[in-house]
Amino acid sequence: MRESTKAKFDAICASLSGKNVLVAFSGGVDSSVLAHLAKKCAASVNLIIITSPTVPERELHDAREVARELGLDLHEESFKWLEEQNLSENLVDRCYTCKRALADLWLVYAQRMDVDTVIEGTTATETEGYRPGLAALEEAAVESPYLQEGISKAEVREYARENGLSMAEKPSMACLATRFPYGTEISQERLNMVATVEDAVMQIFGVQCVRARYHGDLVRVEVGVEELSKMFDPEKLRRLDLIAKDAGFTYVTLDLQGYRTGAMDEGLSS
Repeated sequence: MRESTKAKFDAICASLSGKNVLVAFSGGVDSSVLAHLAKKCAASVNLIIITSPTVPERELHDAREVARELGLDLHEESFKWLEEQNLSENLVDRCYTCKRALADLWLVYAQRMDVDTVIEGTTATETEGYRPGLAALEEAAVESPYLQEGISKAEVREYARENGLSMAEKPSMACLATRFPYGTEISQERLNMVATVEDAVMQIFGVQCVRARYHGDLVRVEVGVEELSKMFDPEKLRRLDLIAKDAGFTYVTLDLQGYRTGAMDEGLSS
């Protein structure tokens, strides 16, 4: 690891020293590295994951496995996401509203556990594009150490590799709500539809990065650009087509640009 990068992580470690820390945890590389740092540097550390219908079951499973790898207890708090009309209606400010609700849940749990610092893993790489959730975190006084130190996603992965963490190369994941165009109501049935297609793409084609974007009776599949070549086996495509139709879609299409963050924000004006 470069000295300049190491110095940034050392600065986070120093800032956590002596504190009782709650890490907003997902099992992805960003929150896992934060948890690893907190375990080394803080006086105490707790992990919390908010479960809801928008969090895929496979992500919950992975989070539990990573928490065990780190030797830390993972606390799970449920959030009835679909019962919040201002979220299920999926308006343009959905991400802000959701992140603020999550931050409030973290803070309530922190108070219950007598924890003085809540941290989360947004990196300096994630400040481009439409990011209303960042404002919600600032308003709630949830700390984002990577942003404070200017640490990029690549630097987080470098730390994970150096420390032998299993999720170092795990693709980024976002909640299932990001699969829907703004203004399209989000329901349990529709969440199940996109989750079923994503699971099928991973299992059939062996890809790691996938998004199933909901467009009514059509599902638009995005996979990592470097994985697109895996997607052109006719027999496997037929299997995916059958599964997607059984899930409730009429048409299945492959996005030839591949996965890119913020794909559902591309129609928004700046």
